[in-house]
Amino acid sequence: MPLIDSPLTVLMLWAVLGYLLGSIPFGMVLAKAMGLGNLRDIGSGNIGATNVLRTGSKKAAALTLLLDGAKGAVAVLLARSLVGEDAAQVAGLMAFIGHCYPVWLKFKGGKGVATFLGLMLALAWPVGIACCLTWLVGAALFRISSLAALLAAGSSTLWMVFLGHSNAFVLGVILTIIVFWRHRDNIRRMREGTEPKIGQKS
Repeated sequence: MPLIDSPLTVLMLWAVLGYLLGSIPFGMVLAKAMGLGNLRDIGSGNIGATNVLRTGSKKAAALTLLLDGAKGAVAVLLARSLVGEDAAQVAGLMAFIGHCYPVWLKFKGGKGVATFLGLMLALAWPVGIACCLTWLVGAALFRISSLAALLAAGSSTLWMVFLGHSNAFVLGVILTIIVFWRHRDNIRRMREGTEPKIGQKS
């Protein structure tokens, strides 16, 4: 039997592909291409859409949001169409990890919120929509992107159970833990009352 036919080898292949796709730093690429400067020297230094917005370019922030979300969605949809659900979940997880810990940036990536929402939409669109709506409501009420992200991630497993997609429950738990870990500094600043609000330049 050829090595590539091994289920474990196939999953490992999709893990690598998912990671490489997720590790593309679209925020930094767009900021440089549009003459907005180095994101590491702006605001929080993060490579995600929220920090791109602090450059003053709504267009760049929107493109970053869409492309970072697409990384997770494409990883899930490609793996699912070519292999199956297990590969889709592995590819989605690794795309998320690739965004948060890209090898090209010395493993210092983004918070993963857009990628999280993108892969949720592709993994189980009712859950993804519920998470997006949770983010929107949280952002509208509190005007703090990080808090909205924590609400969206924290509610994801509840939405999975409520909407009948518990097959992705374990993945949802892992993603939620990573989202909270990546936002640990934001949580500290929220407790101190110093977390910047959406659109606010740091």
